[in-house]
Order: sequence, then C-alpha cells, then structure tokens
Amino acid sequence: MTHRPLSKKGWLANYCELIGGWRRRPDTDDDALDALQDAALRMLEAGVSKVANPVAYLKRSVRNRKIDAHRHQTAFPSIPLDELDDQTASDMPGPEAEAHARKLLADLQTALEELPLVCRQVYIHHRIEGCTHTEISQKLGISTDMVEKHMTRTVRHLGNRLQHYA
Repeated sequence: MTHRPLSKKGWLANYCELIGGWRRRPDTDDDALDALQDAALRMLEAGVSKVANPVAYLKRSVRNRKIDAHRHQTAFPSIPLDELDDQTASDMPGPEAEAHARKLLADLQTALEELPLVCRQVYIHHRIEGCTHTEISQKLGISTDMVEKHMTRTVRHLGNRLQHYA
C-alpha cells in the first residue's frame, strides 16, 4: 500500500507558525506582528488564490513594513512624551511659542495655496481628516496611484518650503 504525499500546509498554518516563531524571538516588537496581520488581511481581501506563494508574501510584507517604519523614523525622529522634560517641551515661553505656531500655520497655508487644488484636497483628506488613499480616490474620482502621486508632490513641496522649521 502506497501513501499519498502529504499536501502542502495551507497558508493559515504557515501564518500561525510565523506568529509563533516571531513571538519566540526576543527582538520582535509588536510592529512585526501587526505587519503580519495587515499582510494577511490584504491577502484575504485580494483573494488568497491570487498570491502565488502566501508564505513568501507574508514574510516579504513584514520585512517591507519594518523597512518603511525604519525609514520613517530616520526621516522624522521622535522622542516619547514621557522622556520630554519641561525645558525640551517648549524652548520658547508662551507668547513666543504662540507667535511661532501662527507663523508656521501661515507659511503652511501659503505653501499649500501654491499647489494645484487636487494636491491640497488630497493632503487635507489624508493628513487632516485621516482618510486612506482608497477613500480619497473614491471621493475625488481618481485612481489611488494618482492620490499617491499628488500626496508625494505635496509633501515634497511642503518639505522644501518649510524646511527652516525642521
């Protein structure tokens, strides 16, 4: 009597193994587990059958998200609030800080007005209202690729115009 070869594990079994493996690693933070969960959700929304190698997709998605997080942290370093002291929190006394904030807001408004309307709309929907690129594309009737291009153009322009505030 011959035995049939064991079938490959389904993606869900591999997902559980990945989670278990990462939880056992001492250097794993919650971001990796969140990234894995997000990747699995994206894979399910797109249809598991559309992904040729689900395990490789999950691993690569987590790695890419960790790289993106590192790049963001490098570009925009932050200090946790509990590590700030009173001196660091505000280098300027009250009225001067308020005047500085007003000047920054006025310069931001001026820089935004220099951009096309669609760039301003994308920026406001994403950064102020917290909409996703998909939601913005539906609201404005443009593709998500165009939303990303408008957002990139806007952020680059604002970075150039407001760099003296960094």
